[in-house]
Amino acid sequence: MATKKLDAIIFGATGFTGKYTVLEAVSVLKGLTWGVAGRNPEKLKAVLQEIGAKSKTDLSQTPVVIADVNNESSLLEMAKRCRVVVNTAGPYRFFGENVVKACLEAGTHHVDVSGEPQYMEQMQLRYNDLAKERGVYIISACGFDSIPADMGVTFIEKNFDGVVNSVENFVYMGVKGGAKGTGSAALNTGTWESAIFAIANRSESLAIRRKLFPERLPKFQPALKNRSPLSRASEVDNKVILPFPETDRSVVYRSQRFLYEQEKKRPVQMQAYMTYPSWFAGSVVVLFAMVIGIMSKFAYGRQLLLKYPRIFSGGMASPEGPSEERMERSFFRMTMKATGWPSSEKLAESTDQYSTPPSKTLTVKVTGPNPGYGSTCVALLSTAKTILNESDKMPGPGGVLPPGAAFRNTSLITELGKYEHGIKFEVVGNSKL
Repeated sequence: MATKKLDAIIFGATGFTGKYTVLEAVSVLKGLTWGVAGRNPEKLKAVLQEIGAKSKTDLSQTPVVIADVNNESSLLEMAKRCRVVVNTAGPYRFFGENVVKACLEAGTHHVDVSGEPQYMEQMQLRYNDLAKERGVYIISACGFDSIPADMGVTFIEKNFDGVVNSVENFVYMGVKGGAKGTGSAALNTGTWESAIFAIANRSESLAIRRKLFPERLPKFQPALKNRSPLSRASEVDNKVILPFPETDRSVVYRSQRFLYEQEKKRPVQMQAYMTYPSWFAGSVVVLFAMVIGIMSKFAYGRQLLLKYPRIFSGGMASPEGPSEERMERSFFRMTMKATGWPSSEKLAESTDQYSTPPSKTLTVKVTGPNPGYGSTCVALLSTAKTILNESDKMPGPGGVLPPGAAFRNTSLITELGKYEHGIKFEVVGNSKL
C-alpha cells in the first residue's frame, strides 16, 4: 500500500532557520500532517526532541525523511512524500535549484525564504513555464524578505479606495529594552553568507532581468523619486534613512509586473528605506556597507567576510546566531506611505495616465516580532498552509511567482496575524493631500 502523502515537509530542519521553523510548525501547521527532512537522521531526531520539550508537544512520531541537496534522487523521494516542500536550506544560489527541480518532477509545491534576487529571478526564467505545465507553485521570498513589503502593498491597494501611484516603505528593526545583555549577534552566518553572495553577484540580476522581462513597462507619472541617503523622513519621526537593500523592491516589482501583464493593473512604484536614530548610526552603517561591497567583489575578500563575520558585520552576525533572549525581544516595524488618486478621480480620456497630481494618501503599519527567525518562520509556514487550503484563489495553473502575485486574493494576511510571532497589518492614516 502506498504511503499517504504528508501535507508538508520542512527541509533543512537541522539548520538555524529550519529549527525555528519546526518550532513554529507546532502551532501554524496544527491539524495538518508534516515531517522534517535533512541529511542526518540523528540530528533531525534531536531537533524534534528539543523542540518537543520547548513547545511541550510530543513530536516523537513526526516523520523523518532523509534528503541531501547533493543527492537528486533523495530530493525527488522527499518531494514525492508531500504536497508542499518548505525549504529552509540556503544559501539558495548554491542549494536551491536542485530542490526546485525535484518538486517540479514530483508535482509538489515549494516555498522558501530566499532574499537572493538572482536566485529568485533565475528560477522564474528557467522554470516558470514548466511549473505552470505541472500545476506547481514555486514561491520564494516567503520570510521577512519579502512578505511584509509585498503583501503590505497588496494590503494598501485593498484599503486605498482608488488607484495607488507609489509607496514609500520605511523599515525599523529594534530590540525592546536595547540589545545590551542579549548577545550582540542578530544574524546566523547562514543568513550572512546568503547576503554576501547576493551582493557579490548583484550584476547578474541585470542580465537575468533583460531575458526575463524583454519588454519594459510603460512609464507612469508622476515618477517616484529616490530620497537622499542620510536625510530625515517626517513619516517616521524625522529618523535618518538609507536605501534598503534591493530584495523587497525587486520582489514587489515582479508582483506588480505580473499583475500588469495578467490583469492590466496599473503598477505601483515602490522605494524602501531603513531608518536609524541618528546621522552617526547611519554613517556607521554606510561605512560597513562600503567595506562589504568592495570586499565581496573579490574571492579573497569574500573568504575574509565569511571567515570573520563578527568583525565585518560589526558584531551583527555569528556562527551561533542570536541568543534566545535577543530573539524574544527583537521586533520590526514598517511604515508604508502610499499616494494616489481616490476612486472619484477619473483617468484622462484615451490614456491610462492621470492628468492631475496624486490627491490622496494612505499610511499602513506592518509589525511583527523577531523578523529573522520568528516572523520569518511563521510567514513561511503560512504561505505553505495557504497553498494547501486556498490554491483555488491563486493564479492558475501554477508558476514561479513572488508572494504578492501568488497570494493577492487569499486570506494570507489574516492568517499571518493569528500567531504569537505573526505579522500584523493595519491602516493608521487616510487623508487628502
